[in-house]
Amino acid sequence: MINVMIADDHTIVRAGIVKIISRDGAIAVIDEAESGNGALALAPKKKYDVIILDIGLPDINGLEVLSQMRNNGTMTPVLILSMYSEESYALKALRAGASGYLTKHTAPDELIIAIKKIASGGRYITESLADRLSLEIAKDHDTPLHETLSPRELNVLCMIAQGCQPREIALSLNLSVKTVNTYRARILDKLQLSGNAELIRYVINHKLIE
Repeated sequence: MINVMIADDHTIVRAGIVKIISRDGAIAVIDEAESGNGALALAPKKKYDVIILDIGLPDINGLEVLSQMRNNGTMTPVLILSMYSEESYALKALRAGASGYLTKHTAPDELIIAIKKIASGGRYITESLADRLSLEIAKDHDTPLHETLSPRELNVLCMIAQGCQPREIALSLNLSVKTVNTYRARILDKLQLSGNAELIRYVINHKLIE
């Protein structure tokens, strides 16, 4: 039996995933989390074969959750299942240690195939993502600037773009306001931008948030 944990903040999405998985007798969802912190709390408690992780969690960006899991010694294979397009996050997710990336528009059968492949120790990428990886290798062009951000910096960037104030970000991520401002300064420097208006425009243009 392949034991799965799902981390997604939308109850209806989790229910849909459970329904899809329940069609296959070899896979079982044994735990659900509705936040990044919830996923981090559950991850070390049981032996999961696959963790299905959303990116747009309400408290911590999914890539930051993945990074913290790895830092905490949780090496369970992670399948990112996100509403964001492959071009927005897939390469960054794979570089962060994810074993696969699917969007929520994926056909149910493909989700089952991905879970089984990842549980067996493999990686799962779609044909379109494989093509994109090939192009990335073949092309001689600069990496998008946001690819240089750490998962935490990316999380702060998206929260700023969503209109969150430094105090709100600090409270959500358990940081000091000073640390949040330091992250903001680093982000501006790495993205070669001058202020929040340009940050918001960059995030929208690169489809980093919905």
